[in-house]
Amino acid sequence: MLSATFGAVARATRLVAVTSSLRMKHTLPDLPYDYSALEPYISAEIMKLHHQKHHNTYVTNLNIAEEKLAEAIAKKNLNQIITLQPALNFNGGGHINHSLFWEVLSPNGGGEPKGDLMDIIRRDFGSFENFKNEIINKTVAIQGSGWGWLGYNPTTGRLRINTTANQDPLAPTTGLIPLFGIDVWEHAYYLQYKNVRPDYVKAIFNVANWENVTKRLHAAKMAN
Repeated sequence: MLSATFGAVARATRLVAVTSSLRMKHTLPDLPYDYSALEPYISAEIMKLHHQKHHNTYVTNLNIAEEKLAEAIAKKNLNQIITLQPALNFNGGGHINHSLFWEVLSPNGGGEPKGDLMDIIRRDFGSFENFKNEIINKTVAIQGSGWGWLGYNPTTGRLRINTTANQDPLAPTTGLIPLFGIDVWEHAYYLQYKNVRPDYVKAIFNVANWENVTKRLHAAKMAN
């Protein structure tokens, strides 16, 4: 219990060191396309609600939580530091995940990836179709809310498919660098697809931005 407490303090201290009083607050990123650009696969109504309401709420609450954390550390209020961890994790994860999500979708997306990305997908999954079926099946099977991911393992240099619950980001829980993510919170699809999650997950591949995913793969390799 004591070690866990010290760990929480250490994590909070590191966070405040990064997000000091001189930091700029987190802001909602602009979408790289219009709200209607992904239709008919994702409706403008969903995109507007998802971006302006849900993602914006994560950003707002993250800023509030970080301000409270800075105050708690200044006052050496250990109980408040520990109490704030869930809000920091949830809203920070929501901001990180959605910031990636918007970029790995494109009105000019879809089809199959090319070049290095296709080569490594074929190496690690046998074929693009195998990869697609695996990530669809694992993402659809998530219990409750969460994310399906294609990640890069910097230790092995291989791709892996994984899932995370709620707004947990991929890297801290698995060590994988996220390349492509599918949001399966109901706010991402329910207005259009109702309870038929598989149809939504399959539709995502019609707007998948493989060029962006390829850039993320190259960056992950360079950082290794």
